[in-house]
Order: sequence, then C-alpha cells, then structure tokens
Amino acid sequence: MSLPLVTLTQRITPSPENPEQTTLWTLALTAEERSRSRHAFQTVEGHTVYLNLPRGTHLKNGDLLESADGVLVRVIAKPEPVLTVTAASAIDLLKAAYHLGNRHVPLELAADYLRLSPDPVLQNLLAHRGLTVKAEIQPFYPELGAYGHHH
Repeated sequence: MSLPLVTLTQRITPSPENPEQTTLWTLALTAEERSRSRHAFQTVEGHTVYLNLPRGTHLKNGDLLESADGVLVRVIAKPEPVLTVTAASAIDLLKAAYHLGNRHVPLELAADYLRLSPDPVLQNLLAHRGLTVKAEIQPFYPELGAYGHHH
C-alpha cells in the first residue's frame, strides 16, 4: 500500500534547543535541487514528496520542511561531482575566485579552497593558472549571491 503524496509547504530552521528534531524522512538534494521550490523528489527512504515552497526559497543542509498536516522532513546536502580548487597562496585562490566570479559560476568559497561544478574548460583554465584542481564527490554549498539566489 503506497502512502499519499506529501506536499511540503513550509521551511523551518532547526531550533538551537532541539537541533535533532524528529523527522519522518530525509531528503538528500544537490545544490541545484535545493534551489527548486516546486518539484517532486524521492526521499532517502523511497517516498515521493512534493515541494510547494515560496518562490525563491533556497534550502540549506539541515533545514526542515513541513507539510500542512505536520509531517517533518530533513534536508541534507547530497554529495555530487565537484571540482575542488586549491592554491599555493591565498592571493592565487582569490584571483581564481575573481575569474570564476566574472563568469557567474556558482562557487563555494572557503579559506583554503574553492569548489564548483565540473566544467572541463574551467578546469583547464584553473590548471593553466597553476592551481590544483581535484575532481571529487562532495556536498556542494555555492554562495547565493548578492540577492540571495543563483543567476
């Protein structure tokens, strides 16, 4: 017997007092999927849920989604193919971020690395600038930009 389709309509930030609130299911989403506000997805447990969130909602790792009847689902960042870029110096990493930003590439920024979606042209550009580029499977947390969304 299949369960009825659960429609998730509200994002809830986990409470600091109860960060491990009990959820019914887990929804593992890539960075791009976490930016969708209207879409059907399969939970880790195999159940179909439908997102009906306000337009422009961007989900974060650990967010909770709730249905009108109180079903809670936890969002986790799904590991996905990425390029992780490191450099011998901070200035080299900053220069790489500058050049990638000029191309409006979704980019995860950290003190010691940059992370972006796989792109052979950008991988080649970065390698020719003397940076180390490593293909990995990792959760991807790109910056949302000045107005809180991707281009």
